[in-house]
Amino acid sequence: MAVERTSTERLVAFTDAVFAVIITIMVLELKPPAEAKLSALLPLWPTGLSYAVSYLFVAIIWINHHRLLLFAHEATTRLIWWNFAHLFMTSLIPFSTAWIADTRLDAGPVLVYAAVFVLVNIAFLGYQQEALSQASTTEVSPKTRRLTWVRALITLGIFITAACVAYWHPLFGFGLVCCVLLIYLRPQVPGEGLERYAHRGHTKSGPIA
Repeated sequence: MAVERTSTERLVAFTDAVFAVIITIMVLELKPPAEAKLSALLPLWPTGLSYAVSYLFVAIIWINHHRLLLFAHEATTRLIWWNFAHLFMTSLIPFSTAWIADTRLDAGPVLVYAAVFVLVNIAFLGYQQEALSQASTTEVSPKTRRLTWVRALITLGIFITAACVAYWHPLFGFGLVCCVLLIYLRPQVPGEGLERYAHRGHTKSGPIA
């Protein structure tokens, strides 16, 4: 008897909805100044900076999350739970963002902010390994698998370092967190026209290198 595989479509839809809620919560934390003057916006620079950085991080997380899910042909139990873990850690970003904004990037909140991204990265490592375990070598080459693993470990190390130094130098710790943005601007699994090799139809002609 043939075993019917569970499609990842519902997992994709649920994940997209959660990311939309996360972004909405961050937007709701933006409070306009009481005075009707442009100068009243200046004291709100920590809010604007933290929001911009967190929004870009959430966008990058979603892009990498979506890109990796294209290689998952089946919504296995392990993939679902790693997905939930990753979403849970990501859902902490609005809270930590609001805290560093309200405290004007004070040491404790920045430490927590960096620690949240440590948790996000750890959950992402598990999710990444589970998603790519379903991809063949013609879809993702061994070289690409090694590079994605190494890059994830490097960024995890930077986040841990940022959390450690943030208590004494919060601005430097926050700057280290921002540096990871530059690393993740390029998706975890590169390749042109990746959507053509999604779980809805694998018509690839060669490995992604």
